[in-house]
Amino acid sequence: MKKIAVFGGSTSKTSINKKLATFAGNLLQDTAFIVLDLNNYEVPVFSVDLEEEEEYPIGAKKFNEQLDIYDGFIVSLAEHNGTYTAAFKNLFDWASRKNKKVFRDKPVLLMATSPGAKGGASVLNFAKLSFPILGAKIESTFSLPSFNENFKKEVITDKDFLNQLKEAVKQFEKSL
Repeated sequence: MKKIAVFGGSTSKTSINKKLATFAGNLLQDTAFIVLDLNNYEVPVFSVDLEEEEEYPIGAKKFNEQLDIYDGFIVSLAEHNGTYTAAFKNLFDWASRKNKKVFRDKPVLLMATSPGAKGGASVLNFAKLSFPILGAKIESTFSLPSFNENFKKEVITDKDFLNQLKEAVKQFEKSL
């Protein structure tokens, strides 16, 4: 059986993107998944000077090891000022220093959500351009606007959005 990792691009303990990624993982039919928490991969703020002066951070090493073992990824990105959260970007900067293809040329379901009406559209569009450079084979995408109105009791309540996500998950799962 194929096995994927799902994670939200945030270190918030109440991350709505982690909730969405986990919900998407539960829609998989024939694929097992594990939820990764970015809080488990602590790294210092990336700098070339720090990289030259110190050993490779253990958090980045552990994260890279996780990326090696899965067949694909469901990633839901939080949006801060139109792009990735600082924690997500920093971890990926460190991870890419050992393997430029962070996503290992594996399938990715790329998602975003936010409390606002755009549903993380800016970060999603940015990731569509930058993730392939990092070895992501983006198989499908999904954006959920107005998270607090459309996601209640751990499920997407709007039928149209739910059907869109089911189709995105189905397309992603076929690519594994």
